[in-house]
Amino acid sequence: MSATITPVDASAADTVPAPAPRWRRFVRPGAALLSGLLLYLSFPPRPLWWLALPAFALLGWSLRGRRMRAGFGLGYLAGLGFLLPLLVWTGEEVGPGPWLALAAVEALFVALAGLGIAAVSRLPWWPFFAAGVWILSEAVRARVPFGGFPWGKIAFGQADGMFLPLAAVGGTPVLGFAVALCGFGLYEAYRQIQARRAAGTETGTVRDEDTGTGGDTRTGTGAVAGNEVGTGAERATDTETVGVVPARTSATGTPARTGTATGSEAAGGARPRTLPRGPLVAAALAVLVPVAGALAALPLVDDSAEDGTATVAAVQGNVPRLGLDFNSQRRAVLDNHVARTRELAEDVKAGRAPQPDFVLWPENSSDIDPYANADAAEVIDGAVRAIGVPTVIGAVIAPETGKLRNTLIEWDPDRGPVATYDKRHVQPFGEYIPMRSLVRVFNSNVDRVSRDFGAGTKVGVFDLAGTKVGLATCYEAAFDWAVRDTVTHGAQLISVPSNNATFGRSEMTYQQLAMSRVRAVEHSRAVVVPVTSGVSAVIRPDGEIVAETKMFTPDVLVEKVPLRSSLTPATRMGTLPEALLVALAAAGLGWSAFRSVRARRTAAE
Repeated sequence: MSATITPVDASAADTVPAPAPRWRRFVRPGAALLSGLLLYLSFPPRPLWWLALPAFALLGWSLRGRRMRAGFGLGYLAGLGFLLPLLVWTGEEVGPGPWLALAAVEALFVALAGLGIAAVSRLPWWPFFAAGVWILSEAVRARVPFGGFPWGKIAFGQADGMFLPLAAVGGTPVLGFAVALCGFGLYEAYRQIQARRAAGTETGTVRDEDTGTGGDTRTGTGAVAGNEVGTGAERATDTETVGVVPARTSATGTPARTGTATGSEAAGGARPRTLPRGPLVAAALAVLVPVAGALAALPLVDDSAEDGTATVAAVQGNVPRLGLDFNSQRRAVLDNHVARTRELAEDVKAGRAPQPDFVLWPENSSDIDPYANADAAEVIDGAVRAIGVPTVIGAVIAPETGKLRNTLIEWDPDRGPVATYDKRHVQPFGEYIPMRSLVRVFNSNVDRVSRDFGAGTKVGVFDLAGTKVGLATCYEAAFDWAVRDTVTHGAQLISVPSNNATFGRSEMTYQQLAMSRVRAVEHSRAVVVPVTSGVSAVIRPDGEIVAETKMFTPDVLVEKVPLRSSLTPATRMGTLPEALLVALAAAGLGWSAFRSVRARRTAAE
């Protein structure tokens, strides 16, 4: 009978393959770097949230089957590609040094994620373990060093995305896990489909000399190497689905063939090669589970007014000029917010604007301590009396001894200041300088922060005209616990007063605004973001922005927002979803280590 596999010379089996071109060694590093860049492009102000999916798919291709050391290096490249452009605003006024240092340090956490993903990539159902490893790295990065830096969590780039409802299920960890899982799943699905296509085209008739039985004709599939004729000329890389057939001799003594074949073919069987279904099922579930979960979570996204509504005003007074030197114009900043509030009062009297139930000023709207400066207290009190409703003032409190306090003051039109909230998570290298003497060697700008801020200890919830308003000051919006605490303490609405003047017209303010949108869905609360220089915004509980200002423009937003008191699963469970995903990652890493040790012992025997 005719044959599709032609016998080859025995010497052909010993032919050394030509070395790969040098440029190929840069393919995976380039892909890792590109995956990080795609992650950056998925973040605001661009509405390209979906780019996170090909980013993780490309990262999965870069890391799958790599050694852990290579995984660390590839992960570091991905981290630099992601965080260098994402955090460029940190050097807006202080030069590139702090920006480069921050990105380099934070990229180490992505490098560790790359190491872990490479380790688990050989496991069955690896996309699930890999996504868990990514969340593990985010969990660590959000806590260390200096209290952590969660900026750039994958969840914060998904405010416009289809997976956003999952924030209400398990907060930012579940949302980020779903995105990473779907991306890894897309790559694995592609890999499995390609493997099956290859298996379908690598089918040939094997002559009876190969079986040694005579007269038996069968078909076989496999990745065929050397000079063997057929379509399977590519090198097999998946050792779970392919086996190696040693050189053998036909019944007539003629050299038969060398190459790769399925386990059944290696054993002399007569069945076509079939690939296991498990990996394909795992890939399909990795894609479908996040999508189905997001659709199932849609009923949790609710902006109905459970406790009625409140009319809130957010004042954006603006700053005299951009940059760090805005602090030298403290009185001008205060006067700007006083002027905008008085203008609002006039508009209310003239019927041009609705009467707000309360007014929210930004962080640092009065960098002059109103407790120590009677003139500052007087102008604030006059503005609050003019509008006639409780007003939250962002002030810097400077006691005679001890640390400064970044404080929000509830100012009543009749009684003056009646309650305060001190920012609990102060920003390292911005509001206080760790290791000041060491850092000064590298950047003299540390002395601009001549006196450190201290952290508060109490959760911030103000009762403003019967509405319980939770307070998370600026940087605190990035931390899961800082926002959740306000809701568990009864907040019906969340305020995130901020000051972004030191970061100019960079993307920082849009990145921070996206965090507030995610928090709105996570806790099913309206979120009001008053900012000194913009962008200020009013966000409904479904994450939709209903009003916003332009940057560096004086303005006032007055909107009616729904008040809510029910708790989402994310709010109720707190850190439990994150802990479960960390446990998933730990299980995958442990399993990978066990398999590695067992393989070494087997090889030694």
